[in-house]
Amino acid sequence: MNEPGVLLTARAMVLHDLAARGFDDAVMVSVLEDAVAGRQWWLDQWPDGAEHIAGLVAQDVQDRLVDSGVRWPRCTACDDLNDHELRIEPELGPDPHWVCERAGITVSPLGHLT
Repeated sequence: MNEPGVLLTARAMVLHDLAARGFDDAVMVSVLEDAVAGRQWWLDQWPDGAEHIAGLVAQDVQDRLVDSGVRWPRCTACDDLNDHELRIEPELGPDPHWVCERAGITVSPLGHLT
């Protein structure tokens, strides 16, 4: 996939997951746009790393939201009643997916949260 396609696909996947959890307002989409723009440089430097872009964009958005006091996406898949978020695995790799680290379960591929 070409460079713009990789970034657009990553954007679409993360936007889907933001929307699935009610985080698709203008502020959150702006955070996503900034993350995508920031990964453009990374992709320019390492074109062979294209398969990692989607997971990295998701992590970037998650980190920026945590920095502003927002937990996303919150886990709704396990029995733990304490608020906690899902994490992307692998941290750097193809086929990123959301996991609940507390329960040790895979919840959803990136771009497929419900």
